[in-house]
Amino acid sequence: MPKQTTLAASASISGIGVHSGRPASLHFHPGAANTGIVFRTPEGVALQAVSKNVGATSLATVLGDMSGVFVATIEHLMAAISGMGIDNLTIDIDGREVPILDGSALCFVELFDETGLAQLDAPRRALRVLKDVRVEKNDSFGEFMPYDGRRFEIEIDFASPAIGRQSFAADLTPEIFRVEIASARTFGFAADVEKLREGGFALGSSLENSVGIGADNDILNPEGLRFPDEFVRHKTLDAIGDLALSGLPIIGCFRSYKGGHALNAAALGALIADSSAFELVDNANIPKGSAEVSVDLGPSS
Repeated sequence: MPKQTTLAASASISGIGVHSGRPASLHFHPGAANTGIVFRTPEGVALQAVSKNVGATSLATVLGDMSGVFVATIEHLMAAISGMGIDNLTIDIDGREVPILDGSALCFVELFDETGLAQLDAPRRALRVLKDVRVEKNDSFGEFMPYDGRRFEIEIDFASPAIGRQSFAADLTPEIFRVEIASARTFGFAADVEKLREGGFALGSSLENSVGIGADNDILNPEGLRFPDEFVRHKTLDAIGDLALSGLPIIGCFRSYKGGHALNAAALGALIADSSAFELVDNANIPKGSAEVSVDLGPSS
């Protein structure tokens, strides 16, 4: 019988926020069965990491009220938690934004691997997709489809030749997440940074935590890319983190084209709003699969 999991011990990590530029520390504590993922803010407010508590999705995924108590930029951490199969966790944060670290989920995965996981005496539950659910915005879309596993099929299409059109597909398991997805970093265009900073965003962004694309569509990071298709792998990472706000592992396939945080949130909201589109499964044995080779489709069409 598949069991719920949590961390085997407490652990901590620190860094700065990519948007605020301010330092913050995270203190992870093992969570009891059926409590899910909970953030505890400096005010002592407990914010459950579920879709109904999402307050913003413009440049990052935010839990809570942006005019009050909130925790920003949770998507990379939530991707690591979901990708590594952690069901229950309490996270104390002493700031307003989860540290960006190296711009990927790798540091969280390494911390979880070092700390270890523990099984709890409770069966794992999951949400199984029963029928197609799709949302569209202009020429982008996000959709869920029935599938016997946890599958992501992500495609992006940028006018910049540094990115172009890329796709990545994988059946999600902890090993696939660790090797194929976790180390893909967030990215942005140097031309956009000044405007973002004028608006109070990207104050902590640097080439140490982001892939930068220059005016000549060159990669500004001296070390280059970690994968030839690192951009779409990071978008896959974001989707895993955003969909973790279902509160349970999703047995099904999520496919998106030119997606982002807002589209991911809208698709998840549409799925949850349709009670005929899913069922809750006890004793959920999530099938394992294997990653497909990522396909770079070349310049934007």
